[in-house]
Amino acid sequence: MKFIFRNKRSWYILLLIVSTVAIVLLWKERFVMDKVSPTVAFVEKHMTNPNGTLATYLQDAPSQRADIVAGREALSESVGLWMQYALASDNEPLFEQAYMRFQTYYVIRPDMYIVWKLDPQGKAHVGTNALGDDLRIIGALLEAADRWKQGRADKLATASALSRTLTQRTEQQGYMADFYDFNSGHSTKTLSLVYVDLLALQAMRDHQMLEPDAYARYEDVLHKMPDDGLFYPKSIHINTKAYTYDDKVNLIDQLIVANHLMETGSRPDKLITFLKKEFATRGKLPGQYDRITHNPAVEYESASVYGLAILLAVRTEDSAWAKQLYKHMITFRGQDARYPGGYVFDGNTHLFDNLFPLLGETYLYNFLKK
Repeated sequence: MKFIFRNKRSWYILLLIVSTVAIVLLWKERFVMDKVSPTVAFVEKHMTNPNGTLATYLQDAPSQRADIVAGREALSESVGLWMQYALASDNEPLFEQAYMRFQTYYVIRPDMYIVWKLDPQGKAHVGTNALGDDLRIIGALLEAADRWKQGRADKLATASALSRTLTQRTEQQGYMADFYDFNSGHSTKTLSLVYVDLLALQAMRDHQMLEPDAYARYEDVLHKMPDDGLFYPKSIHINTKAYTYDDKVNLIDQLIVANHLMETGSRPDKLITFLKKEFATRGKLPGQYDRITHNPAVEYESASVYGLAILLAVRTEDSAWAKQLYKHMITFRGQDARYPGGYVFDGNTHLFDNLFPLLGETYLYNFLKK
């Protein structure tokens, strides 16, 4: 009996040790996310100009060309992404602050259009819009108006006026073009697929700011969109309705289109399968690929790629892949000790390489806490 007792005691001790080790390992492997990303503080401290506009680059640089952003110039893209983050984090004061600065600097009156670029002091030296940024902002305004009572009527009126400008001034043959120059009247003849923001277009339709037939045309652009066996086209020519491809495929573009495509009820399964395989075999997703060979065309990685891939993973309810992407993405964050929370390399960064990751992790946080 004494021998049996000793064996039982040894077994209990062994079981206790194994259980303790397992708990420790599980604790180490548990998935932890900050409720508020440190990237927010980085943006507010280091990427915000004195007037409150969001700088495109961390380091200042002189503007050489009106059609290319430089240094601390501010983009309508950035204010739209910041509004989306405020919505995703349910931060009404942050949204109101962004909206006030948007009204002050970005809305050009009396034409009522959104200028795509400002100098660091908030002055516009161009007279053009950028369709994708416009739709992102209009969609954010409508979502905010539906969620919060404060300033609801004003947001609806602003969104309505901006929508009317797009449909009346920039539309060609039933499609809004990539950009319109309100000074010269010149417009491009293309519609980039990254700009076909169906969520925003749905909101415009639901608020009677876009005709149902018009929405159906944009939905068809994505629903009937071909692929080359894997990658999506870059744009559609408004006159000929022909889709065009780039020889080098930018994964940011592909992922934005894939996220838009989800709104049609179609899943971008071929792209997802390819990206999962690439990430599993290479341990990373290079920023560009050769369209024909499907091999990486560059060595660099973009934090935006991972942020957008996380958004896609959340939309497809693939939490395992989203967590893998997140763990890899944040290895790039805070590498420069001077800028904690920022995706800074060689002393510089582009704002979208911070805002897309911020959106990705915020949507993932919301998804996992459900």
